Amino acid sequence: MNVLFLSRLQFAAATMFHFLFVPLTLGLSILVAVMETKYARTGDEVYLKMTKFWGKLFLINFAVGIVTGITLEFQFGTNWSRYSSFVGDIFGSLLAIEATAAFFLESTLLGVWIFGWKKLSRKAHATVMWFIAGASNLSALWILIANSWMQHPVGYVVRNGRAELNDFAAVVFQRWALLEFFHTTGAALILGAFFVMGISAYHLLKKQHMEFFTKSFRIALAFGLVFSLLEVVEGHLHGSDLAEKQPAKLAAMESHWETTTNAPKYLFALPDEENEKNAIEILPIPGMLSLLATHSPSGEVKGLKAFPRDDRPPVFINYVAFNTMVALGDKVQDIDDPKGSRHR
Repeated sequence: MNVLFLSRLQFAAATMFHFLFVPLTLGLSILVAVMETKYARTGDEVYLKMTKFWGKLFLINFAVGIVTGITLEFQFGTNWSRYSSFVGDIFGSLLAIEATAAFFLESTLLGVWIFGWKKLSRKAHATVMWFIAGASNLSALWILIANSWMQHPVGYVVRNGRAELNDFAAVVFQRWALLEFFHTTGAALILGAFFVMGISAYHLLKKQHMEFFTKSFRIALAFGLVFSLLEVVEGHLHGSDLAEKQPAKLAAMESHWETTTNAPKYLFALPDEENEKNAIEILPIPGMLSLLATHSPSGEVKGLKAFPRDDRPPVFINYVAFNTMVALGDKVQDIDDPKGSRHR
């Protein structure tokens, strides 16, 4: 193992642990805001209890997410110092905007929300929670814009050996960034919904606080159903954008080796990184990959063989990670389907 591999391993471990908390923070913030809004409108004490109960879990998750995210900031300057120096004018400015325009606002408003129960009216207090939810998602927006720029760099020129920003609007409003934001925040809402539903279901099975957890479950179920359906649509749009901007990554995610039209999607494949002839592919759906990538079953999809071996992403881990995500999404659809037999 060399220094590069160890740096990647450390950064990946820190990122994965940090990202266990970030999506849940985004999803819970909106759900808690909805619950408090119901309390502000109705004055029903059950909604107040719901707001405080789920709000405490939100605050704990938010605090852990901050602590785990700090290590990532340090690693930009240690593990990836030369990269930070090269793209600092662009990448660094986006992170600075996130901190000053979103994170500081969110943190300040959290203090108002925590200590303002007896100092603000019901409606004012609920409004603060909506501002917190908005600031949380605004923070996610700037982080995802920075990530999108790394995936698809636009709006810059290389001058004096460094990347310099020359079109801020191109960086912020590029299609990749918008799709990535809606994909991530949609998934966060689904996660938040299932978090609430999971805890509520446990207590309902134990027949504890039935009214409290029944109302919590219903609110979360509505969010989970709506956003899991929207996530499928957004994911399809993201897939076609990926085929255009990162065709090698798409080929790796699908273990697709030969450039072809009417490209099939295999329901099961076992990629072989060293020799594509040894890859196992069964249960093809003709034209499905072309349809996902080009919106046409007869569209052409580039295979991994069209790219130099050094330019190919790791096939096995990309294939397994992507198809695991798709499988989990299918399971979410089954659970959210209110007409399914499992709900009878």
